[in-house]
Amino acid sequence: HVQLVESGGGSVQAGGSLRLSCAASGYPYTSICMGYFRQAPGKEREGVACVDNEFRTEYAGIAQGRFTIAKDHAQRTTYLQMNSLNTDGTGMYYCAAKWGYCTSNFRTSDFDHWGQGTQVTVSS
Repeated sequence: HVQLVESGGGSVQAGGSLRLSCAASGYPYTSICMGYFRQAPGKEREGVACVDNEFRTEYAGIAQGRFTIAKDHAQRTTYLQMNSLNTDGTGMYYCAAKWGYCTSNFRTSDFDHWGQGTQVTVSS
């Protein structure tokens, strides 16, 4: 039974930081690519970052230079460190898993398993 459990969302002022966590169970964690996606109110879900089993990472433009994704195989947990958040960062953040590698154009349709989401609210 594949399960992704997310934590770490909350409220922060613009310019602040948050770290999201995604704990995985039910499949070989070292063989999968983990991704984070964001869904702002009234908008489609979009990719933020991904990291694969060889620790290669890909970042969407919204994350470049401010966010860092990391995969801890021992803890079976993926982290998304978000710095210098602005109000555009408000939304539900989802972690997701898929077999294989991360690619630069990673999409929601590429991922097979999803977490329940965690809310991030950035106030001005």
